[in-house]
Amino acid sequence: MTPVNPALAATFAPPVMEARRWLAGASFPPERPLINVSQAAPVDPPPEVLRRVMADAALNRAEAHLYGPVLGNADLRATLAASWSRFYDAPVSPDHVAITQGCNQAFCAAIATLAGAGDEVIIPVPWYFNHKMWLDMQGIRTVPLSCGPDMVPRAEDAAALITDKTRAIVLVSPNNPTGAEYPAATLSAFYELARARGLALIVDETYRDFDSREGAPHDLRARPEADEVLIQLYSFSKVFRLTGHRVGAILTGPARLAEVEKFLDTVAISTSQIGQIGAEYGLREMGDWLAGERAEILSRRADMIAAMEGVPGWQVVSAGAYFAWVAHPFDMPSDQLAQQLVQQAGILMLPGTMFMPDGQGQGHLRIAYANADAQGIAAMAARLAGFRPKP
Repeated sequence: MTPVNPALAATFAPPVMEARRWLAGASFPPERPLINVSQAAPVDPPPEVLRRVMADAALNRAEAHLYGPVLGNADLRATLAASWSRFYDAPVSPDHVAITQGCNQAFCAAIATLAGAGDEVIIPVPWYFNHKMWLDMQGIRTVPLSCGPDMVPRAEDAAALITDKTRAIVLVSPNNPTGAEYPAATLSAFYELARARGLALIVDETYRDFDSREGAPHDLRARPEADEVLIQLYSFSKVFRLTGHRVGAILTGPARLAEVEKFLDTVAISTSQIGQIGAEYGLREMGDWLAGERAEILSRRADMIAAMEGVPGWQVVSAGAYFAWVAHPFDMPSDQLAQQLVQQAGILMLPGTMFMPDGQGQGHLRIAYANADAQGIAAMAARLAGFRPKP
């Protein structure tokens, strides 16, 4: 066999794809269909008005089929900058914005400007597995930061992990996989730590629009030296159901975006034109629709918490945005339990082991409930209540 990059070979396989393989050979009769709570991506297409805008662009705008500016279309960068300026009550100009092929690419680009092989990045655990995978591929050491019982990390714990090789701290709020919403004071403490130690603070805000709190969740964008310290990541996939069109964003200082441009030009050249056209329209015209989507997700969060209260032995540790992090009552590792749930209960969810260092996460699972309505959540809870694992 020809050589394989050892860092890539050592990176674990994509967890969602691994979980889907558990479905092979399983049968799900019509009276008990599969309940799939494994992935956070919306399963519905964008609303019809947005699809019509994108279809019109495909038919009538020649530039929709060409390369665009590497850092994103000027109108989308300007609209997003104006939106974030209003939301955070802080100055954000278009030259603070880069548009990427989804938020995963935004993370990869941000890390590429900060760290290389042998460097270290601090990430709370449970972690978002794609973040861990990218760091592993680059030969960057992931330094796990344990969270408290509320699944919120503490800056003072992170301070003890910083070495001369540390380049950044990564936070995700609302969190994937736990759903935890980090308090403003927590984000402030991490910002001041990063600023004092000369590090970057990456805040992935993919699920910001589904935060249960009203208003801006933090004031970091208005802080001194924000252009140097803060890197915010964003996604249009969940907001406007544009998962297949791959549109995300980075918000940070113009100097760092000059480095981001090198990365993006090398790996993608430019983000999907039609996706960007849809995202820009959504930001301008679909605020009321998005408010309805948020209300529905918050309703499903409440349904999830209430339903699990009726499942003996199971506990919702934290829940928010698209996710619940739950503790199970069985003397069995969560990866084995998750596979039995497929075969015996017709439920596909991800085990905590997929979000933790080796040997950890065996008592927890992640439930991505955003695609399940109240009836589906109730059905899932009923199946869990009746489930008994095989020895």
